[in-house]
Formats: sequence, C-alpha cells, structure tokens
Amino acid sequence: QVQLVESGGGLVQAGGSLRLSCAASGHTFSSYAMGWFRQAPGKEREFVAAISWSGGSTNYAGSVKGRFTISRDNAKNTVYLQLNSLKPEDTAVYYCARAYGPTWPPLGYNSWGQGTQVTVSS
Repeated sequence: QVQLVESGGGLVQAGGSLRLSCAASGHTFSSYAMGWFRQAPGKEREFVAAISWSGGSTNYAGSVKGRFTISRDNAKNTVYLQLNSLKPEDTAVYYCARAYGPTWPPLGYNSWGQGTQVTVSS
C-alpha cells in the first residue's frame, strides 16, 4: 500500500531554515503530482505547495511564496520542502500528500503521511 513518511521537522528560531523530506513507497512515485500541507493548532489543514510528476511545475500558497521551495527526486522516491525565513506563524504539523494522479494542477489528494512538527520560536 501507499506509504508516505515525513521527516526533518524540529524547533528553529525565527529567520531560520529547515528541510522537510517525504519518502514514498508502495506506488510508482514518478506518476503522481505531490503536495505539502500544514495544520496549525486550532486551524484547518491548509495547502502549502505542490509539484508536478516531473518536477517541472510548482505552485505555492501566497503565505509561503518566495520563502519555501518544493522539489522532488524521482530516483529516490522523495519529495522535499525547503523552508527558509521561517516565521512563528509557520508553526504547524506539515503533511506530505500524493495527488490522485499526474494531472496538473492536482484535482485532489488521496494519500497522506503522518506529519512532522515544525515549531518556530520568536
């Protein structure tokens, strides 16, 4: 079955950086668009970034554009999220998600990882 395992979260000061990874297994990784979402305490899960199956197209939420970068390595079945210039409001659990298929932009997501905590102190 599809497995998505996030890693790389942690505690960082405002202005710092982190790199999240999501290792995928159980499916043909290169056939799917992928995304990152986040959920802060007391808030709904929100879209952060997405990347096409080839890595040639990306899109971002306005709140992270210019600070976060999504990328993927299909040879390693891994998608990444580089978080730079972090702010306290970026504190959340970050989730990796697999889209329904290769369609761009994604029509939706149907597989999710367990999440990794990112905490940004002021």
